[in-house]
Amino acid sequence: MVLTQKTLSPAPSLLVQKAVQNALSEDLGLAGDITTNSIFDEKQLGIATLRAREHGILAGSQFVDATFVEINPNSEIIWNKQDGDELAPKDIIATIKAPVRTLLTGERVALNFLGHLTGIASLTNQYVQKTKHTNAKIVDTRKTTPGLRFAEKYAVRAGGGENHRFRLDDAILIKDNHIAFAGGIKNAIVKAKTANGHMVKIEVEVDTIEQLKECLSHNIDVVLLDNMQPALLKEAVKLIDGKFIAEASGGVNLNTVKEIAETGVDIISVGALTHSAKCLDLGLDIDITEK
Repeated sequence: MVLTQKTLSPAPSLLVQKAVQNALSEDLGLAGDITTNSIFDEKQLGIATLRAREHGILAGSQFVDATFVEINPNSEIIWNKQDGDELAPKDIIATIKAPVRTLLTGERVALNFLGHLTGIASLTNQYVQKTKHTNAKIVDTRKTTPGLRFAEKYAVRAGGGENHRFRLDDAILIKDNHIAFAGGIKNAIVKAKTANGHMVKIEVEVDTIEQLKECLSHNIDVVLLDNMQPALLKEAVKLIDGKFIAEASGGVNLNTVKEIAETGVDIISVGALTHSAKCLDLGLDIDITEK
């Protein structure tokens, strides 16, 4: 069953390859897998079966492909599931045919990527399912693992969520500290608009109705309603009245997200999608074949 309704664009292949190369370098060191290489010769072949051990949403298949192909370009990976697909315990996700050395050496790196990203996709989908009766979109934040932001944000999309800014140069987000140092919301907005062209979107964070009212007199794109209770969010959405995109953030978890979505906000940003997702339990079972 495919839960991602729209086409899922793949993660950039060059970034995937670089991330995998870095992970393999970290794991192999200078001498390589001395355990595996001591026991098996280069010609010993094997078949590995990748299985799910719990329910979830798959993400990260590109990283598995890249891991085994990086070690041995002749590795053959046959996928029974695609990113965005639902997983159940004992589901066969993929079969990998390669030398035993390749399978054993790449196993941990491949599972680290796949389990981590599948965990993010799975958690994201839980949020999406709780809010699907509303128009609110579940999006991530920049609270990501250094060096793996592109991968983790891809996993959010695999789980049915959407992405916020990838980087600081994607859009202007004026937060509370910007406002404090700038001497107020008006000063911050005016300076930001003066320094940037018309193609750059501007979002302003507010945590009171008074701050929101001040924003209403400016031509911005998004208002981030920070740490507001549902009753206050409803009031804020009514005041905004479609003039800006309304984003809710802060205090969002699986117990609160449904009520937040029902206030009428357009976007709910959730840092937990990437910084608190549990690695999904997956297994790689290897069968040794004849030479």
